[in-house]
Amino acid sequence: MKKEILERYPPKDRSNLIALLQEVQEVYGYLPKDDLRAIAEYLNLPLSSVYDVATFYNQFRLTPLGKNVIRVCRGAVCHVKNSANLLIALENELGIKAGQTTRDKNFTLETVACIGACDIAPVININEEYYGRAVNKEIPKILAKYMQEEISKNKIKKFNGIENQTA
Repeated sequence: MKKEILERYPPKDRSNLIALLQEVQEVYGYLPKDDLRAIAEYLNLPLSSVYDVATFYNQFRLTPLGKNVIRVCRGAVCHVKNSANLLIALENELGIKAGQTTRDKNFTLETVACIGACDIAPVININEEYYGRAVNKEIPKILAKYMQEEISKNKIKKFNGIENQTA
């Protein structure tokens, strides 16, 4: 953990637990186990208490997100328009359940209470892109776009590595 994060808070002041967790997550995108231990020690709290708070609030993550975060709207309008089927299709296509990340760390699948795009329900969101009126048969094509982007990035990295070695 970055020492300067802890230094902004008085030691043993338990009232700063949530603020510390938020700041650590802002830096790393999740709460690494070693940082939870460091926070517990710094605030003189049992690790179990820190873990309880980190798992109680939905805002905290104990694992890193994938490069592409897929959010499936489960709000009332999307629910009525079968967003549950989209979720099942995504889970099957990715081989993970909601709340999980693929082994290659390319995708994280989440459900959200409402995306706020009811007029184009059912909706999924990947990173900053919205896919409205989505249907199951489109899922492989949508995911392929993000898989293709990853393949292209890897090819560029390999090309640059080969180019740099020969220069």
